[in-house]
Amino acid sequence: MTRSFDPETTGSRHRVGGVTLHAVEAGPEDGPLVILLHGFPEFWWGWRSQIGPLAEAGFRVLAPDQRGYNLSDKPAGRRAYDLDILAGDVVGLADALGRETFSVVGHDWGGLVARWTASRHPDRVEKLVVLNAPHPSAAGAYMRAHPSQMFRSLYVGFFQIPRLPEAMLSANGHRSLKDALRRTSRPGTFSDKDLARYETAWSRPGALTAMLNWYRALPFRPDMKDPAVLPPTLVVWGTGDRFLERGLAEASLALCRSGSVRWIETATHWVQHEEPDAVNAALADFLKG
Repeated sequence: MTRSFDPETTGSRHRVGGVTLHAVEAGPEDGPLVILLHGFPEFWWGWRSQIGPLAEAGFRVLAPDQRGYNLSDKPAGRRAYDLDILAGDVVGLADALGRETFSVVGHDWGGLVARWTASRHPDRVEKLVVLNAPHPSAAGAYMRAHPSQMFRSLYVGFFQIPRLPEAMLSANGHRSLKDALRRTSRPGTFSDKDLARYETAWSRPGALTAMLNWYRALPFRPDMKDPAVLPPTLVVWGTGDRFLERGLAEASLALCRSGSVRWIETATHWVQHEEPDAVNAALADFLKG
């Protein structure tokens, strides 16, 4: 059974791209570097079931709070969160550790950033793993062709409204965010302890606005003439995802030079929480292979 990783003293801070990013590190310092990128509305804690097993498998694991989240800096303005900047943070973290190459694993928004990083910086990324997240260059065309996915993504439009989403998401002790996590996951996936940790992160000054600015930056998505993903890619997809259709995984995989998908029929969007043993085995096999 996978053991959760709950460090008290392993946090580090790195100055990257004009901001300071907090991260959790584990594993041998000379092990191959794997950077784990969380999504919305999580922080590094979203990888608590993966950090320990990957470290024990010999990898140097870095799980940052991405910019705007938890203990990392929260620059003002939505343009501070465009995809080129977010990908630059990932490369900058590797630079801060003195690493020329690394593998990157991302879930949800972290998966979008991981895909963008692999497309934009193919010489730096050895391998890419994405959990329930599309490539940004594939998502728009897919939604236009599949109105059912556009319906699932209506919340993205709501998040564009100034101030109102912050008020709604923070009301009654962040009840709507907690309910969303519980409602879209298998029963028992997020414990009261987990949700308390998330609420502490969401309550930090400026955090909710910064987190929402990731969505608000989408209209300013940088151009990418060739979104092809050159590094070997593994997609892990919980097919019970209430936010994303599995067709998005297939459309995004078409951009990969060498890619494969692992469908997990028993999981939802929160696949690494619900099926940690299956996810960890897939990660170790692919990253070591």
